[in-house]
Amino acid sequence: MSDYLIKATACEGAIRAYAIQSTELVEEARRRQDTWATATAALGRTLTISAMMGAMLKGEDKLTVKLEGDGPVGPIIADANAKGEARAYITKPHVDFDLNQQGKLDVARAVGKSGHLSVVKDLGLKEHFTGQVPIISGEVSEDFTYYFVRSEQVPSAVGAGVLVNPDQSVLAAGGFIVQVMPGASEETIDYLEQRIESIPAISSLIQAGKKPEDILAEIFGKEQVHQLEKLPIIFRCSCSLERIKNIISGLDPEEIDQMIEIDGGAEATCHFCNEQYFVTKEELIELKQS
Repeated sequence: MSDYLIKATACEGAIRAYAIQSTELVEEARRRQDTWATATAALGRTLTISAMMGAMLKGEDKLTVKLEGDGPVGPIIADANAKGEARAYITKPHVDFDLNQQGKLDVARAVGKSGHLSVVKDLGLKEHFTGQVPIISGEVSEDFTYYFVRSEQVPSAVGAGVLVNPDQSVLAAGGFIVQVMPGASEETIDYLEQRIESIPAISSLIQAGKKPEDILAEIFGKEQVHQLEKLPIIFRCSCSLERIKNIISGLDPEEIDQMIEIDGGAEATCHFCNEQYFVTKEELIELKQS
């Protein structure tokens, strides 16, 4: 089944909730990046959470997430928008370790436990909103939870999990974000904390085949969940040959001359999707003259 996200409220509107199935999204990123298992989990968790954050936006708004720890995978970059489109890349895709003491992929070791998580939101205004917090664990979900509390002042619980097959493909991926709205009672907050503490790990829920609706039911128990929207989620990259040409046309004419005379053309590869683009010598001459 294709990936999708559920937007919902609970506790009579005092809680805002998002849950996502992101298996195909993460697999597409894995395939394009050729990631190994631990790197896949780090990339997939970041991409899954970023897609949910994109769904919090409106219209043409979009955001970019950068998780930059001191671990061997290097920076992880993810883009997402309000339409359910997301993409991501990881600097060093060929990273894998033995399972950690909990028997899980050692994402914290891959990401690193020191560094920063930053979010830049393009809301169509003159200035972009930028928030940044230090990495507190490298497990990704905990780092995003800390981001929401510290940077956006929204008490939140964030969970994301990625399961990888022996052949390196993605078996399942998904997650949730649950946020307390202003004015929520102490009873509601206590209830939510108890529920979050009592539910199985998100990877266990995903492994059990739980869908976004099931994840929300696990979190809120018998509490009525009011579904607001179901949004399809897809991997989509904004790169194109036209964009590459626009970038080249903005270069210094001497740089374009070098491409024409020395290279006989230009070649570019997109970090996100690994698509390769070629600009011929004749096209470069046209770009220089335009």
